[in-house]
Amino acid sequence: MALRAVYPGTFDPITLGHEDLVRRAIRLFDEVIVAVADSQSKKPYFTVEERVDMAREVLADVPKVTVVGFSGLLMNFLREQDVRVVLRGLRAVSDFEYEFQLAGMNRSLYPEVETVFLTPSDQYMFISAGMVREIALLGGDVSQFVQPSVKARLQHKIFS
Repeated sequence: MALRAVYPGTFDPITLGHEDLVRRAIRLFDEVIVAVADSQSKKPYFTVEERVDMAREVLADVPKVTVVGFSGLLMNFLREQDVRVVLRGLRAVSDFEYEFQLAGMNRSLYPEVETVFLTPSDQYMFISAGMVREIALLGGDVSQFVQPSVKARLQHKIFS
């Protein structure tokens, strides 16, 4: 049986930190499903379709990675995909408390699920999609945080 993991998030936009986590996770799992959450409560800058497209572009060269959009409870999505591992990134200690609570809640909703935490490589520890959006909106250069195609989409969205 193949060991599969779901890496959920809004990916608004997908950053080099997200990409780093996926590229490292594929060494641990037979398949990684990048699950792009519709998550209207977070008021995403890009539509779910745009975020799925960006993630597919960025991860096109990574074997055994699938990018899909989803809405609703993550645990329902995991059941539909027949996956029992959730992959989450931890950038800083401040992420841990929230992620720890989330992992416990997920386990109460789906007892068979396990959450695996990975930390990004050192150069990506401080990157967040929210910060990238803010820098782009204020006219800053986000080249060191996202792939060129993502930067282009950000600039197009901001200046059109």
